[in-house]
Amino acid sequence: MAAINTNTLRLGLLSVTANLALMLVKISVGYLGNSYALIADGIESAGDILTSAITWTGFKLSLRPADAGHPYGHGKIEALAGLFAGLSLFAAAVFIAVHAVQEIKLPHHAPAWFTLPVLLAVVVIKELLSRKIIAANRDLDSRAIQGDAWHHRADALTSAAAAIGISVALLGGPGWAAADDWAALAACLIISVNGGVISHRALHDLLDGQVAPTVSDPIRRAALTVPGVVNVEKCRVRKSGIGLFVELHVEVDPNISVADGHRLAHQVKDYLMTRHAKIIDILVHIEPAR
Repeated sequence: MAAINTNTLRLGLLSVTANLALMLVKISVGYLGNSYALIADGIESAGDILTSAITWTGFKLSLRPADAGHPYGHGKIEALAGLFAGLSLFAAAVFIAVHAVQEIKLPHHAPAWFTLPVLLAVVVIKELLSRKIIAANRDLDSRAIQGDAWHHRADALTSAAAAIGISVALLGGPGWAAADDWAALAACLIISVNGGVISHRALHDLLDGQVAPTVSDPIRRAALTVPGVVNVEKCRVRKSGIGLFVELHVEVDPNISVADGHRLAHQVKDYLMTRHAKIIDILVHIEPAR
């Protein structure tokens, strides 16, 4: 299976540290600047600290090799961490929505002007961090890491929405004082959609769903290039952590011996294992060609 770069794991520490720093800044400035959207943003960052810690811990645990009690490895921990990340986005959306509605009902002053540059800085920092994590995950295709990246992107989007709301409140005057609260409420939709996408993908992996054709088709085509393989009847591929388990039903000449069929099955397996670093194991079933 593909090796994990140490720098990738260090992104977990960077993620937690960034959330902690931004949480303190956003809550403090939001309180001083009378912006509930910024306070809500900071509260979400507080939740992101725990989410990032659990997500990256789950990812690291999923890399543990197989043992006597877990012959298929620990890859499912990674999908569980991804599911947790997705569901936590839903929880954050509900929390922010409830408190935003409460703030809209209450009369309050417009947010201070200095909350705006803070939000813009948060947007830049969070989007850059999200892109850095997404880039590190491009080859790994980890649901857990994907979830953490989208937590940062969701934070950037909610901060951008809050910045728009505060701008409206500052330009519109007293009658628009609740604009940042409405912005916080609108951002909940973005957060919940992201949570739905991440949760669905993680649940698909937990239920051993078939991978996308872009992953399985190259494996099928590679198996067909092995001398002696007439056809590939079935190619079932399931994801476990960042690795893949493959089941192939290979059609061969019905007149070859059992020993030759066994030898050919090992040739197919060895060839695919050398070509695809993410494959953990392959089960090759030999069938007579029709």
